[in-house]
Amino acid sequence: METPVPNENPQHDDEQNNEPTQKVPDDGRSPDKRGGRRKALLIGIPIALIVLIAAAVLVPRIYADSQNAAAPAPLEYTPTAETGSEGADADPATLDGEWSVGDGSGAGYRIEEVLNGADVTVVGRTEEVTGDVTIADGELSAGTVEVDVASITTDSDRRDSYFREQGMNTEEYPTATFEITEPVALTGASSEELQVTGELTMAGQTKELTGTFERTTDGENQVVTGALDVTLSDFGLEAPNLGFVTVEPDGQVEFLLQLAR
Repeated sequence: METPVPNENPQHDDEQNNEPTQKVPDDGRSPDKRGGRRKALLIGIPIALIVLIAAAVLVPRIYADSQNAAAPAPLEYTPTAETGSEGADADPATLDGEWSVGDGSGAGYRIEEVLNGADVTVVGRTEEVTGDVTIADGELSAGTVEVDVASITTDSDRRDSYFREQGMNTEEYPTATFEITEPVALTGASSEELQVTGELTMAGQTKELTGTFERTTDGENQVVTGALDVTLSDFGLEAPNLGFVTVEPDGQVEFLLQLAR
């Protein structure tokens, strides 16, 4: 029987039988500290996402609230020291005659934009308004109002450029008109509400519309204020959609007409 020969180099056998072990570089921090940093990163990522989402929702709403608060109110008659208060009721026949749209008149549009889900009221205005109205036998029998659409402005030059060039094509259709098509009986009261029907023409398209107007007199002149509800597609207009902001398909055309004999 042969006697086993003892291994004269046990260290050599260990090197052959055992795979080398990779050492983790020592960065000077304990494993607990490295784990804490990983946990902080994992917690921080969703918090950052929540902050970004909140900003995307809240910033447009804050902007919308500020814009809506600054939007001009609908056009209406407001007596001043120069115009005096409302006049007394009178026989409607005393109103008969030709009346012209004069200084102090205005017109424009009111429509909603949607900015990342928040509604923003946009108001465009111009004082470039002309026209004539005929009252005969106590009735508002005829009248035409013309608005210089190209002069309408809002609080944004970029929006106004888009409105003139791509929206309304004011180079080809610089004006819009509203012409009364049905007579309206007047009561002669110092202030009365009227349902006025006429043809609105803008961007080369015409549609018959009825709007609610208020006629007020200071005893000498008359003021007519009101609005027409409009749908853009009725006039061949497409509501802009720029991705982050869209425009509602319906809006209003507003009038304030200072009438003098």
